[in-house]
Amino acid sequence: MPDLRERSIEIIRRNQAPSGAYVACPHFAPYRFCWLRDGTFTAYAMDRAGQHDSARRFYLWVGSVLRQGAARVDRIARVVEQGGTPSSKDMLPTRYRLDGAPEDDSWPNFQLDGYGTWLWGLAQHVRMTGDVGLVDRLNDCVSLTLRYISLCWRMPNYDCWEEFGDRLHPATLACLYGGLTAARNLVKQDEAEKATRLAGDIRDYILRNGVLDRGAFGRRFAKSVGNSSIDASLLWLAVPFAAVDPVDPIMICTVDEIERHLYHRGVHRYPEDTYYGGGEWPLLACWLGWYYCLTGRPSLAAPILDWVEGCADERGELPEQVSDHVNDPEYVGVWVERWGPVARPLLWSHAMYLVLSHEVAELDGRDTDASALRLVSRG
Repeated sequence: MPDLRERSIEIIRRNQAPSGAYVACPHFAPYRFCWLRDGTFTAYAMDRAGQHDSARRFYLWVGSVLRQGAARVDRIARVVEQGGTPSSKDMLPTRYRLDGAPEDDSWPNFQLDGYGTWLWGLAQHVRMTGDVGLVDRLNDCVSLTLRYISLCWRMPNYDCWEEFGDRLHPATLACLYGGLTAARNLVKQDEAEKATRLAGDIRDYILRNGVLDRGAFGRRFAKSVGNSSIDASLLWLAVPFAAVDPVDPIMICTVDEIERHLYHRGVHRYPEDTYYGGGEWPLLACWLGWYYCLTGRPSLAAPILDWVEGCADERGELPEQVSDHVNDPEYVGVWVERWGPVARPLLWSHAMYLVLSHEVAELDGRDTDASALRLVSRG
């Protein structure tokens, strides 16, 4: 099998459309679209790998699709200003066709996480490349996104797994927080001040409403407001969106819970998950490894990297999830019959493998405490 880092770059580049969009999975019909969330993390991985031209094309594509949604945001603003609540069908979609057209079907399409994530990713791209000209080209899209977030962040919407659309989710709110704080470096002072205030409001909301108090067992983040389960996406609160410090006691208790209930060799999404049986996700395993690197423990991340490499098939393709250890085996066949085998290659899996590979490599041989402080400072 070829080197998985080089293979991952090759797979991502091959599956970037001429438009700049990254298809979530080319061989799995329900995923032949581009999500802003998946796409941004894929672009971030390509930036980390030095493939800046690929990432730049993606962000230009995001700009083109957002401009198509400007009239929708105007309509949402009018409804809100009149004291109403917009329909979920009025919202900007979470996934797009590769040519940039919105996919307005029955899919759970009102998700906000991608809109915060793309702002964060654009800021990372500019930080790594110094491409301020790209900011000038996308200034209107950044402002549109900030407006959209300010109008909608309190509205219940689907989580990153396309589920529980009647709730607010700390992981989604973390995406918005991370996007708003990153956007401060992309906009003029008045907008930056508004973004800062809004980010503070969102963080306050998370800490007031998204924390489960377990008495003597400590406080941890909840899967969603009103849902006390644990979810691996809660790692996003610390990395990369920095809504809380990675060594905040609440975050430490959250990670402890993830380790106890979701970490086997890979990482499950959440205990009740039955999608393809609720298997282990390589991308979430990489996220836990990223957290370990962020907190100066690369020795804990290295076995995760090895496990993820072992998930690749003979073509060097990584799946969405692995079914060797599942929450409910009865549901594996149910989903295979409905949609076919597990999605492979999943570009998001390859992206997170690249991110963790770079994190481990950067920490290798360095003083871990100093490296952890450097990583935390990335913001």
